[in-house]
Amino acid sequence: MSEDLGQPVVVENRGGSGGIIGSQAALQAPADGYTIVLHTLSSGVMNAGLYRSMPFDLHRAFAPVGLVGTVPNIIVVNPGVPAQTLQELIALVRANPGRITYASSGPGTIVHLSGHMLANAIGAEMVHVPYRGSGPALADLMAGTVQVMVDTLPPYVALVQSGQVRALAMASRTRNAALPDVPTAAEAGLPGYETYNWHGVFVATGTPAPIIARLERALRNAIAAPATRQRLIALGVDPRGTGAEELATFWDEQFRIWIPIIRASGATAE
Repeated sequence: MSEDLGQPVVVENRGGSGGIIGSQAALQAPADGYTIVLHTLSSGVMNAGLYRSMPFDLHRAFAPVGLVGTVPNIIVVNPGVPAQTLQELIALVRANPGRITYASSGPGTIVHLSGHMLANAIGAEMVHVPYRGSGPALADLMAGTVQVMVDTLPPYVALVQSGQVRALAMASRTRNAALPDVPTAAEAGLPGYETYNWHGVFVATGTPAPIIARLERALRNAIAAPATRQRLIALGVDPRGTGAEELATFWDEQFRIWIPIIRASGATAE
C-alpha cells in the first residue's frame, strides 16, 4: 500500500485481549485514514460474542475498507489415528462417542469453535482439550496425546508434506493451492462444513468516504501485485482484494454465522 499511497505504512503490533487493545488504540486516533486496522475473524467478529462487555460496539465502531484474504482451516489427525479419510474419522467418532479428543488453542478461539462445529456436523461427541495457544496444542497432536485438530492452514503445510500430521480435508469450498491433493470437506463427504479465518482492513467509523475510497484503491492494487499474491498463496492465504462494499456484506454474514455458534458453545472471555 505504501507504494500506491506514496508514504510509509508502518505496522504497529498491539497485542492483548484478542485484539481489543489494538482496536482501542485505533479508535482513539483521529478518524482521518492515517490509522487503519487489520482485523481477523477473532478481533473483527468473535470478540462481540465472547466478551460479556466491550469498551466499544465492534459493528458500529469500524468501517470496512477491503478484504485482504481468507485462510482456510484444515482438519488434521495424528498419523496414529486409524482414519485415512474424513469418512473414516466420522465413523470412528460415531463408534466411540466421548472418547476421541480434539485440541484447541484455547476456549472460544476459532480452533475450539471449529472443532465444536465438526463434532456437531458428525453428530457425535468429541472431547475438547484446550491449550494456551496453537503451538502446545500442535505439539501434543504430533505426539499423539490428542487425536484431532481443526486449525488454520499455514503452519500445517510443511507438516502434512513431511507426514508429521495427516490431513483429512480442507474446511473450505475449494481446494487450496498449497496442498492441492487435500479434498474439501464436501468432497470428503461432509457438505456444509466450512470454517476459515480472514484478514480485512478497517478504519474508524466517521472516516470521510473519499479517504476510505483512496485506501480501498491502494489495498486493491497491493493485493493485485504479483509478488504479494505469490507470497500470500505460499502461506496458504487465498488473496481476495475485494473492496469496502463487498467486505461490508461479508462482515455482516460472518456476524450471522459466528455469534450463534459462540453462544451455543457456551464459550466466554474476560
